[in-house]
Amino acid sequence: MTEDDIIRKYAARQKTLADFGDFATLHDDLDAVLHEACRLVAAALGTRRAKVLELQDDGRSLFLRAGIGWTRDIVGQVRVPMSNHSSESYSINCGRPITSPNIAEETRFEVPQFMRDEGVVALANVPIMLPGGVVYGLLQVDDTRPHHFTEHDIQFLRTYSAILGPLIDRLFKMNALRHSEERFRLTVESITDYAIFVTDPDDIVTDWLPGAQRVFGWTAEEAVGRPGALVYTPEDRKIGQPHRDIDAASRNGSALNMREHLCKDGSRVFIEGVVRALHDRQGLLTGFVKIGQDVTERHKSDESLRTLMEGIPQLVWRSHDRGHWIWASPQWMSFTGQSQDQACQWGWLDVVHPDDRDRAMLAWDRARVEGLLDTEFRIRRSTDKAYLWHRTRSSPVRDKTGRITEWLGTSTEVQAQKEAHERQSVLVAELQHRTRNLISVVRSIATQTMAGTGPTPAFLDRFNDRLSALSRVQGLLSRAEQEPITLRALLRLELDALGAKEGEAVRLDGPQVRIRPTLVQTLALGLHELATNARKYGALSGCGGMLTVRWRVEEGETGRRLMIDWHEEGILRGPVEAETSDGGYGRRLIEKALPYSLGALTSYHLGADCLDCSIDLPLDRPRMAAEMAS
Repeated sequence: MTEDDIIRKYAARQKTLADFGDFATLHDDLDAVLHEACRLVAAALGTRRAKVLELQDDGRSLFLRAGIGWTRDIVGQVRVPMSNHSSESYSINCGRPITSPNIAEETRFEVPQFMRDEGVVALANVPIMLPGGVVYGLLQVDDTRPHHFTEHDIQFLRTYSAILGPLIDRLFKMNALRHSEERFRLTVESITDYAIFVTDPDDIVTDWLPGAQRVFGWTAEEAVGRPGALVYTPEDRKIGQPHRDIDAASRNGSALNMREHLCKDGSRVFIEGVVRALHDRQGLLTGFVKIGQDVTERHKSDESLRTLMEGIPQLVWRSHDRGHWIWASPQWMSFTGQSQDQACQWGWLDVVHPDDRDRAMLAWDRARVEGLLDTEFRIRRSTDKAYLWHRTRSSPVRDKTGRITEWLGTSTEVQAQKEAHERQSVLVAELQHRTRNLISVVRSIATQTMAGTGPTPAFLDRFNDRLSALSRVQGLLSRAEQEPITLRALLRLELDALGAKEGEAVRLDGPQVRIRPTLVQTLALGLHELATNARKYGALSGCGGMLTVRWRVEEGETGRRLMIDWHEEGILRGPVEAETSDGGYGRRLIEKALPYSLGALTSYHLGADCLDCSIDLPLDRPRMAAEMAS
C-alpha cells in the first residue's frame, strides 16, 4: 500500500468518525445510534458485518443488541455465553482487542455456532468501556472472507470504541434524566393525588402541599413547624422508624417509605412513598422531600391476591420484562429452597436445569414479541435435589394505557404427565413393532399355504406388495407423533417404493395437508393400488407417460375436505383396460372401500390414452348429529 493510499484510508476513517459524531449529536435513541455505529465501522473496515454485544447484568452472557449484515433472527435475539474459551470473553476480561484473520485456522478460541452458520470467517473484537472503567460490552467486526486486520485497523477500532463508550453513557444518563423529568411532570400535574411535604435537616415540616392535606387531613397551618413523624403510626415512632428513614435518605439519597400512616382523625392509610434528601450546589443537606400516594384500596386487593396466590398449588411469581423476577411465592421458596432475595432478578435460573436455561431465556425473548410466555423446563427440588419438569406460563399485566407493568406467572409440575407420555410412546412404538411383525407372520403363512396349494406367481406378488404397503404405512404411523403424516409423505412413500421419483414422469402439486392416523391405512392402500397399476400398465410403465397428482383443501358445511386428482396421460390403453376396467381389486378398493370406510366420494374414468381418478375425502372427524348425541 502506497503512502497516498494510507493517507486516503486515514482520511476516510477520520470522516467515518466525524459522520458518526454528527449522527450521535442528532439522535438520542441508543439502538439507532448503535446500529449506525455498526454500519459505519463495517463500511470503514470493509468487513460487511459488525455488531455490538451488551454484557448482561448477571455477567454470564452477552446480548447481541445491534448489528449490520446479519439475518433477521440474529440481532435482538441471540445471547452469547461468557465462555472461558471465547474470544469475546477474553477480550472483555483482558481489556484489549482480539483478532482472528481466519477462524478455520484458529486454535486459541471457540467461535459461537451462530457465527459459523452465518458464514463468518474472520473477526476482530474491542471492548467498549463506560467512564470509570465499567464494561458495557464489545464492538465486533466480522468478515465472510479471510481478513488480516492491520495495526492501523486495530487502533481505529480502539478509537471508535473510546468514542462509543462515553456516548453510550451519555445516552443512559439522558434517558435516566428524561425518566426523572417525566416523573416530576406527572407529580406536578397530579399533585393533589400525592401527599407531598418538605422538612428541614431536623425533619421539621416547612412546606405542606394540598395533596398532603387531602390524604392526611391536617391543614398547612396545623402541620408546618411540627415533626415529620406526625404522620407515622405510634408503633413506628416507638421503634424509631422516622429517624431510620431520614438517616437512610441522608446516606443513600433516598429511602422507600411503604407502610401504614396516621391521619388527623385517627384512621390509617397505606402509603407508597419515598423520602429524598435535598442538597444545595455545594452538596450540603438542606432538608427532605416526602412524596407518597394513598394506595389503601389497592393494597387491600393486593393482599387478597397475595393470599390467593399463596394458597394455590402452583409455584407463583411476578416479573418485569425479560424474566427479571420481583417476587416469588412461598410455594416457590418451599419447593426450591431459595429465599426471596435469591429468587429475584435472574436468581431463579440457578435452580433451573443447566441444559434448560437457554430455552427459558429464549422463551422470555419470544414473550416480548408474542405477549405470552409458555414453555417447559426442569426445576430443582430442594428436598432431594431432583429436577422435575414444570410447565411455566405467564401473561402480562397492563395498565389503563395498555403498557405492561409486570408479568404474573405460574410454574406447574408436569413430571407425571411427562413420564406417562414417555410410557405411552414406548407402548405405541412396541405396538407398531408387533403389528409389523404380525404382518411378516401373515406373509410367511400365506406364502407357505399357497406353496402347498399351488398359487400363481402373480397372486403371490400382489399379495406381498399389498402387505409391504401396509408395513410401510405402519412405519409412518409409529412416528406420527414426532413426524405428522402428510399426503405428500404418503405419495412419496408409495412412489419411492416403486422407484418413481418426482421429475420428468411424476409431478406432485398441493399444500402441506396432515392426514389423521385413522384415515392413513385405507387411503394408503388406495394410493398403493393406483401407483402399482401406473408402474405396471400406466404412466410409469416406461411408455413415456406422465403422472400428475394435484390436491387442495376446501371448506364445507361438514368441515374441511381433501380433494385429490390423480391423472395419467400417455398410457397404453390395452393393458390398463385389461387390469382396471373389469372391476379389479384396486378399482373396487377406490370405488367401494374408500366411500364405505372413510366417507369419501370417488370417481374412476379410463380414457383412450389417459386415466383420471378423483377422491373427495373428509379431513375432520365427523360431528355426531344432535339426535344421536342424546
